[in-house]
Amino acid sequence: MYLIFLPTVIILIFLLLVSAIKIIPEYERAVVFTLGKYWKTKGPGLIIIIPLAQQMIRVSLRTVVMDVPSQDVITRDNVTIKVDAVVFLKAISPKDAILNVENYLVATGQLAQTTLRSVIGNNTLDVILQERDNINARIQKVLDEATDPWGVQVSAVEVKKVELAPQLISALSKQAEAERLKRAKIINSEGELQAAEKLFEAAQILAKAPGAMQLRQLETLGNIAGDKTNTIVFPLDSMITSLMGKRG
Repeated sequence: MYLIFLPTVIILIFLLLVSAIKIIPEYERAVVFTLGKYWKTKGPGLIIIIPLAQQMIRVSLRTVVMDVPSQDVITRDNVTIKVDAVVFLKAISPKDAILNVENYLVATGQLAQTTLRSVIGNNTLDVILQERDNINARIQKVLDEATDPWGVQVSAVEVKKVELAPQLISALSKQAEAERLKRAKIINSEGELQAAEKLFEAAQILAKAPGAMQLRQLETLGNIAGDKTNTIVFPLDSMITSLMGKRG
């Protein structure tokens, strides 16, 4: 009678032994519970789990890339925009990731959405567009502090895209064009001012040396005399006439 059930018992014992042996990869840890109570975190490698008395939950230690869905945000200067982001996180304490939060990935994702709206909403549109690195760092800091009790480390946050309404894009384009025209006019005016200052300085120098003025006039005559297509009437004052007479 017992010999009939012996093979079955042996098979059952073998299956229990096989089920007790677990292999944990290098990138995972096993959070082990004994009769529902936390016992220890085990792995990597070969571990033994007592069937029926112990249970284990695997926790990955690899960095998880999480996309934050597009969020509608009103900026500090009352501009409605859409922003999305990507969060890089990993579990650094498997025990806390299991005991302190039901699902640390879902919880971190929800927290990332609210934090993104909060940080973006406290800044003006210009700051959001021009200081993207500072915005990323602030979101990462807030998330990392909030997820620390869960045994989760947020290593980086990147705001991927900021979408503006078509009307706002048109207005910003006109504003940028106006700024470019303004800068061009300022540069042109500064150039004309510098040229006028130089001409004024040259006139003062020539005024102190009448002979230099006459030589400058003669030089001008020489420059324009090469063009024989036009008739040029150039007034000669008495000093130039006298100089020419002396040369003759």
